[in-house]
Amino acid sequence: MLSEKTVYPMSDNPRAQALAEPLPAERLETVEAWGGASASVSYVYRPTTVEALQEILALARRSGRSVGLRGGGNSYGDAAMNSENILLDMRRMNRLLAWDPENGRIQVEPGVTIAQLWQYVLEDGWWPPVVTGTSNTTVAGCAAMNVHGKNAYQAGPIGDHILAFDLLLPSGEIVACSREENSDIFYAAIGGMGLLGIFTALTLQLKRIYSGLLEVETQAQPDLAGMVRYFDENVARSNYIVGWIDAFAGGKALGRGDVHLANYLPPGADPHPSQTLRLDNQHLSPNMFGVLPRSIIWLFMRPLMNNPGTTLINTAKYWAGHLGGSKKYRQPHAAFHFLLDYVPDWKNAYGPGGLIQYQPFIPKETAVDAFAEILRLCQQRGLPNYLSVFKRHRPDDFLLTHGLDGYSLAMDFRVTPARKPRIAALARELDEIVLAANGRFYFAKDSTLRPEIAAAYLGAETIRQFKALKQRCDPEDLLETDLWRRVFP
Repeated sequence: MLSEKTVYPMSDNPRAQALAEPLPAERLETVEAWGGASASVSYVYRPTTVEALQEILALARRSGRSVGLRGGGNSYGDAAMNSENILLDMRRMNRLLAWDPENGRIQVEPGVTIAQLWQYVLEDGWWPPVVTGTSNTTVAGCAAMNVHGKNAYQAGPIGDHILAFDLLLPSGEIVACSREENSDIFYAAIGGMGLLGIFTALTLQLKRIYSGLLEVETQAQPDLAGMVRYFDENVARSNYIVGWIDAFAGGKALGRGDVHLANYLPPGADPHPSQTLRLDNQHLSPNMFGVLPRSIIWLFMRPLMNNPGTTLINTAKYWAGHLGGSKKYRQPHAAFHFLLDYVPDWKNAYGPGGLIQYQPFIPKETAVDAFAEILRLCQQRGLPNYLSVFKRHRPDDFLLTHGLDGYSLAMDFRVTPARKPRIAALARELDEIVLAANGRFYFAKDSTLRPEIAAAYLGAETIRQFKALKQRCDPEDLLETDLWRRVFP
């Protein structure tokens, strides 16, 4: 249930009714979802070694508590929360274990962030093949949610670039997994929300680059059909493509917005690659215009985080792109990819109630009609989303996949006490539109999904397979999260 700040209290825990070993009260912390719309109280541990992980798993078993996993804490909802139980903050297990700069293969511990990863390999001419909108996500967190980027239609999710991993089972056993070894666990643990085991080492294949810059094009699109048509016409020639949609525009302008397209520079196109590949030429400046600290920009954004204010922002953004015409320029990789890092703590602009994100994935055949219906319904209910990001996707082979041959629309909704029940009701209506269009959902962003909706889009056989693997890897159900209990009771 949504609330301005839902906090789950400590109460009777079915697992802990006959505790053999109480947990120390000093471990209790309030842990927020990234969106800030919910929080829970957990016993938080920050392990640094595999041995420490094994000890905590044994402690959980003795105390009757379940164990949840948390990486960078960037899941919008409850995917990295475990109310009243143990929560492992994995960020201290952040060593780079092996690096092959000739072939671009790297092995890392689970807590290594995308920022650590790209900063380590960039000057050798490599880049992570899939990155999120923030560089603060951890590699294991990305694997557990099987994240995608602005190149999802071409590169697929991050799981397509993971070569192998070691998985610590709740029993204490470490299982090596790849496409050839324990492949069923490999395809289920990637995207498996951390419910089969704990990643202790992951090996990735990186992308060779020949410049620290991308060739970027921008162009405004007058409506949703134009947006989709532009994607269809340009994905074959693009390494990255992403759209922003003005969710307030209606009528013939429904779905209007801007598209950003980007390509890697081929060998020789950058006259000074040794300079553009330097870290100094990638980092975001701490100030805007050389004066205003980025860390306080959210304070200036907050007064505009309402329907009139964001109508003004969206309208101005669209017309600036429309009147400016198509633009071409070169941009550093970090600046193009990590837009969420441009304004630190920008989510605070939404106010104390935070935000939730609703991100449906719709097949290309039904995408235009379904997304048009979604945008109209949000407007009709007086809940147009304040930030809308449009992406193209492809199918993949992972068990709990959100991937399909189609599009997604990530929509941010501001949460307040008055809006809370209306957002919950809207989500239920949107679910029906998505299911009717044969769509899917994304657990990393979810706050509202119900068990019957998950069962409808995943299918009974997929859920049966995952639960059978969970029974095999975690027969005691030691690994749990709030999302697991909410969506798969």
